[in-house]
Order: sequence, then structure tokens, then C-alpha cells
Amino acid sequence: MAQIKITLTKSPIGRIPSQRKTVVALGLGKLNSTVIKEDNPAVRGMITAVSHLVTVEEVK
Repeated sequence: MAQIKITLTKSPIGRIPSQRKTVVALGLGKLNSTVIKEDNPAVRGMITAVSHLVTVEEVK
């Protein structure tokens, strides 16, 4: 299955608690931290919820 690279580019400080929890659930802690996740509907939904805070790239 395809993988995606997710990078935290904006701070979750001052955001609603559900968005902060979503960032933590994705495995992102500090700014510019990056994780590689499997591309599935659950992860895509989490990315959609915090799309204004993260950048997403396809991993080849």
C-alpha cells in the first residue's frame, strides 16, 4: 500500500482541543516533525481535520 509523509508546519497552540489531539494521534509533536504513515481512509480523515496545520507528500 502507498505511504504518505506528514509534516507539522504550523503550531496547534490556540486550536480547539480535538485538533490538538489529532496532531498528537498522528505522531507529530514539535514543529517540522515528520512521520510516514500508510495511506488509508482513517489517516486521510485525520489529515483533513488538521489540513491547515500540516503538509502531505507521497512517498515513493
